[in-house]
Amino acid sequence: MNQVVLIGNISTPVEMKYTPNGHAVAKFNLAVNNPYNRDEVSFVPIETWRKTAENTATHCDKGSKVGIVGELKVEQYEKDGQKRTFTKVVAQTVEFLTPKGGSKGQDNTGNQGGYDDPFGGGAINISSDDLPF
Repeated sequence: MNQVVLIGNISTPVEMKYTPNGHAVAKFNLAVNNPYNRDEVSFVPIETWRKTAENTATHCDKGSKVGIVGELKVEQYEKDGQKRTFTKVVAQTVEFLTPKGGSKGQDNTGNQGGYDDPFGGGAINISSDDLPF
């Protein structure tokens, strides 16, 4: 099985192109934090195709937080007589995690249920005598 799941922020402008056959291709780098060392960041090349590419280019920009599901692809080529290797993730799914209307690069946190908090986010004082157990 070859499946990669990443969450991070787009670190380069989304580059949109079309193949000679008219298929959309979007490319960008994704900044992904190391969960064990927050000071360490990996910049992962991402490539998307067709409608996913068009939607990503339309709705995302540098700084947008996204979730990626795709496959790891390793390409080998020769340049100046030396063999080189390039690794990227070809994303089948790009989930937009930056809130709609919010500034790009902002986390989608807080009240996500679509309702107002009746307690205003503050602490609730309840005496243990008021609890039924």
